[in-house]
Amino acid sequence: MRDVGTGWQISADALFESLRPVSFMLAALLSAGVLADSRRRGFSIFTVALWTLATLFFPHIVLPLYLAALIMFPRSPERVDTTRDVSARRVRSVISRLVAPAIYLLAVVTLGAFYFYLDSRSVDGLLARANEAKLVGLRDETIRALRAALAVEDDPHTHKLLGIELAAAGRFEEALNELRAAERGGEPDDKLSYHIAATLDALNRPNEAVTSYRRFLQTDLCVQKLPAAECLAADARLRAAQIGVER
Repeated sequence: MRDVGTGWQISADALFESLRPVSFMLAALLSAGVLADSRRRGFSIFTVALWTLATLFFPHIVLPLYLAALIMFPRSPERVDTTRDVSARRVRSVISRLVAPAIYLLAVVTLGAFYFYLDSRSVDGLLARANEAKLVGLRDETIRALRAALAVEDDPHTHKLLGIELAAAGRFEEALNELRAAERGGEPDDKLSYHIAATLDALNRPNEAVTSYRRFLQTDLCVQKLPAAECLAADARLRAAQIGVER
């Protein structure tokens, strides 16, 4: 989810990102269960590995197929050799049913946790965290995540998002610096000039704000037949400025 978007609206992608660790843990548990059950039924090593790994990567598809296969082609669990003593049977049973699946589950969960840790430190992971923080109203956390993303990759779109959040927090000098950085970086969003103008207004720099408003009114967003609401606001601001000059 590289493109977070200025609206910060809840999306299916954002929900998917937040549920990924839970889904992975559930898949790992189901896969370990299939490993234990398929070994107990005496399947070959190749068959056990195939069912186990397929369940890990495609649990919603493979697990129903595995259960259907057990119903259609029933196979009794592997019988224990009754000629061996009780202690040997118990050791073999514990190793077969608990130890191997437990080691497998531990290895899979460890690798998964390492992957999610690295992903959380990536640009996409940090932007996803910023998006989630924004959705629940944690502005400071949103700002921290966006700054962390910029530390990994200097991106004009991220500068713009950070500038908008800083302006909303009343930190207008910092916001202007970030918005200017987005402008220098070539951020294509037509609304960038409007955000800069509004921030300049908040800093009581009306002359510079008027220049940015005029630039904004020349963008494609404002010259179309149905201009955006920001275009109407910018036009009203320029009219007010013109009236002030005439007085």
